[in-house]
Amino acid sequence: MEKKSSILYPQSSVRKRVGVFDSGAGGLSVVKSLMEHALFDEIVYFGDTARVPYGPKDPATIIRYALEALEFFKNFEIDMMITACNSVSAHALPELRARAEFPVHGVIEPGILALKNADLPLSSRVLILGTRATIGSGRYQRGIGELGFREIEAVATPLFVPIVEEGIFDGAVLHSALDHYFEGVTPPDAIILGCTHFPLIAEAIGDYFPNRPLLIHSGEAIAEHLERSGYTPQKRGSTKLSIFASENPDGLKRMAQTWL
Repeated sequence: MEKKSSILYPQSSVRKRVGVFDSGAGGLSVVKSLMEHALFDEIVYFGDTARVPYGPKDPATIIRYALEALEFFKNFEIDMMITACNSVSAHALPELRARAEFPVHGVIEPGILALKNADLPLSSRVLILGTRATIGSGRYQRGIGELGFREIEAVATPLFVPIVEEGIFDGAVLHSALDHYFEGVTPPDAIILGCTHFPLIAEAIGDYFPNRPLLIHSGEAIAEHLERSGYTPQKRGSTKLSIFASENPDGLKRMAQTWL
């Protein structure tokens, strides 16, 4: 079946409602960027909080969960779906695009393009952080290598996800996890935050390295990608946001009030 992912709707006259899907609360970092760029009239957010994290799960399970989320969004007449979850973007995009009647966008390709547009020397050291599923897919590594970068290191940092889900953005627990993962890592020139949870601890990640590397995260990358593709910002008031979750939606809404 033909993929529909290349279709964009930049015309300002078209009502724009986007569905944003993530394994949990981390995709709110993407929602924040989309709202700041004013690209949509309405955002429908679904966090699969009952089954977070996706990173340790096998690709077949991630695909099944993603297709179930697609069925959820079919109730809302959305114009576009964004898979904010990097693990879903790494493993489930072909299946989603084959079954959707609207464009489906992942966050990995925009992240790679954001690194390209940063105009860093190809000798720069690039550190990729993500879940085991994202790092294990090799999608970031291959895409960044195709840009010409050769000093690439990928580190799976799964503990960051539950730390963020617990609302811990600083302090001893987080810094112990940083020490655990980054001991022995050569300070990079750029860091790909390959999980939508990670921008919420971006300040701590950046401060860990003395050279203050460039940080690239999914929310800004996908918003800028859509703008470059012709999806123009609108001069409007606030974007309407509806939040749904597979478990404890009130808790997710409280997180949104804190983060957004």
